[in-house]
Amino acid sequence: MNTLFLIVLSCLAITLCVWIALFLLYLKKETLNKITLFLVALSAGALIGGAFLHLLPEAAHELDAELIFLITLLSFVFFFLLEKTLFWRHCHKGECPVHTFGYMNLVGDSLHNFIDGLVIASTFLIDIRLGLVTATIIALHEIPQEIGDFGVLLHAGFEKRKALLVNFLVALTVLLGGVVGYFVSFKLENIIPYLLPFAAGGFIYIASSDLMPEIRKETNLKKSMLSFVVFIFGVILMYTATLFEH
Repeated sequence: MNTLFLIVLSCLAITLCVWIALFLLYLKKETLNKITLFLVALSAGALIGGAFLHLLPEAAHELDAELIFLITLLSFVFFFLLEKTLFWRHCHKGECPVHTFGYMNLVGDSLHNFIDGLVIASTFLIDIRLGLVTATIIALHEIPQEIGDFGVLLHAGFEKRKALLVNFLVALTVLLGGVVGYFVSFKLENIIPYLLPFAAGGFIYIASSDLMPEIRKETNLKKSMLSFVVFIFGVILMYTATLFEH
């Protein structure tokens, strides 16, 4: 199957997370908070597992270990700087305090989604199975993110219909990133291996600074332990996927 077609299809599938998030928002607040907690835990485990079990080992086939660690660290710092510069923070609840301006949140998410598209394209060009795993990881993270983004826009004064439309348009930047990444890769083919540790650093940053702190906020022991189990399940899911890569 044509690689570009798979990239476009994967990116379009990720944009559907906006509509999944919209469906979840119609659930009762208590039910939504429970589901969101476990979605956050699952995506955190998938991001950590994807970085350490897929992206970094794949990069090790092409790059020296010291260079991999350096790029991963620089990527971690880059995403930290991105958050500080654009006030890009994700809220993972249906109702969120206004901790960022609505339009600034849209700018940050657009850039974030565009980078996701570049990562998806680069991994598909290395190996189709790696691309599918990467797209799955990003999709798992997108659902709780979109729930939070929708809440932020509502609190910023957007009407529901406008918030949904704008959120969907912003989500489409992942498709733009995927297409750009595909065509640019042919001119800068040697850069693809370097995008793997860069993506890993981003995954690690999002999981450790954004998602896991949300899990730690849960004070109920039963829910806390269940979220930990779901987190481990996310890691195991990524490990299981490695068995099908070779």
